[in-house]
Amino acid sequence: MATDKNLFKGFSRREWLKILGGIPIFGAVWTAGFRSNEKALSERNLLLETLNIKASAPPASGPMTGEPLRVGLIGFGIRGEQLMRSLGFASTEWIDDMAKSAAENPDDKRLAEFQAQESLNVKLTAICDIFDVRAKKALKSFNTKENPCKRYKTHLELFNSGEVDAVIIATPDHWHAPMAIAAIEAGLHVYVEKPMTHTIQETYDLREACRKNPDIKFAVGHQHRQTQSFLTAQDAIAKNTLGHVSLVVTATNRNDDNGAWQYDIHPDASTETIDWDAFLGTAPQIPFNAEHFFRWRKWWAYGSGLSGDLLTHDYDRINCVLKMGIPKYITGSGGVYTHRDGRNVPDVMQINMDFPEFSTGTSQTPGKEKGMTLVYSATLGNQFDRGTILMGHDASMELGNMVTIYADPRSTKYKDLIKENRVDPSVPIYQYDPSANGVDAVTSATAKYFANKGLLWTYRDGKRVDSTFLHLREWMSCIRNGGNPSCGITEGFEEAITAHMGGLSYKIGRRIEWDAENEQIIALPGENLDEILLNNDDVFIS
Repeated sequence: MATDKNLFKGFSRREWLKILGGIPIFGAVWTAGFRSNEKALSERNLLLETLNIKASAPPASGPMTGEPLRVGLIGFGIRGEQLMRSLGFASTEWIDDMAKSAAENPDDKRLAEFQAQESLNVKLTAICDIFDVRAKKALKSFNTKENPCKRYKTHLELFNSGEVDAVIIATPDHWHAPMAIAAIEAGLHVYVEKPMTHTIQETYDLREACRKNPDIKFAVGHQHRQTQSFLTAQDAIAKNTLGHVSLVVTATNRNDDNGAWQYDIHPDASTETIDWDAFLGTAPQIPFNAEHFFRWRKWWAYGSGLSGDLLTHDYDRINCVLKMGIPKYITGSGGVYTHRDGRNVPDVMQINMDFPEFSTGTSQTPGKEKGMTLVYSATLGNQFDRGTILMGHDASMELGNMVTIYADPRSTKYKDLIKENRVDPSVPIYQYDPSANGVDAVTSATAKYFANKGLLWTYRDGKRVDSTFLHLREWMSCIRNGGNPSCGITEGFEEAITAHMGGLSYKIGRRIEWDAENEQIIALPGENLDEILLNNDDVFIS
């Protein structure tokens, strides 16, 4: 910066007299200390003014007035229950459990926060779940005189019932796209959980359905797009605070059964209570298997493993900040190294995403810097927090629910400030904690993992707010008031293609390339990429 040397010359004599005029003098030592502290504070404030990073929340979504929206839910499992609470509907069992927990631990505010949540002015009119126990649980909690709610055996019955305006899809991955497409064609607004699709072809088909029905509001469940720290990071990038970012590293770190998708198996699960054929759909036709039903994320036939379940979160977090789009190349590796329990998706995975033409700007000679690698590293056998770091020539950014920026010792942009000892590379030049005085009480290591990625809560004016609630509210505001969701079909397309490239590279054992001009993943002669992606073997195909 041309004016770096003159930024921090201190206050003028007149300014110091104004500051000290009303202060009692207790001695020369105290005054010297005061002046030193004031000077440091003044330099800090001037640096913040120079960086000019705006810590602002996402634009408020519109009013929830008018006729109640009629919503249907498909899949009342773990995520389905969470989504319903964000919508304003908690099961009686959850309410009882939270009341007990709050009585035992006054710091547990989950029930109080739910009860204080704004009404989204919706009616939950339809439930579709192929497990009788879950469906009955939903009806017991939600089918009331004030909110009549009906169970439908199939998603098509629900779509054609005339009783819903919008649907939320929280099913295994292999049902995401087929249900979303059918809902769109039935004229219903759609919120679908990540990953958006299970195959490459589905990704194009779903995009085409959205393009043919532009009035439909389609959203993908990447709720971190509502996280305040990520929008602050966007502003820092836009103002070239980091210089050219050449490397981004982000990680999944889990070390418990829940984090490894080893969910509980309900004792009442059987062919009498579960529509097994409906669960399988287009997946390989195998006999009833309760473990596959409840722990479906462990098999390629129904889920997408680390690449579709967890990489998608981290990829989209970075994409919403950098807007780099689909990588040119992806290289993946890993294996089943920590949970040898019959699963065939890896529990350790390393994905390198290369963007040879990407740039966030430069403080050096134009043309010297270009290209970036995003490294996603995951293990389900260790929970050490490795964080997310964006590494630029001029500064590095730690990105979670907080934003912390450190100047690089070899920075061009901050060179003079470092030389003059006005910036210390070991001390943040910028730090933003949107929690302010908020309390971040978490109940488990897995909850901490999700919280730091902006998946559980964010903040508005220092108050903790459920991120999923804000994401659903945004979608409903778009339905009521117009506009487009922050994670719609364009962002979902980029997320899905990237995830599929990661899965393919792991399975094939080679680098996968994206042809941006023709919008297609490049296949070698004789390769059927979707066939490879859906292959349920636990070894490389090549």
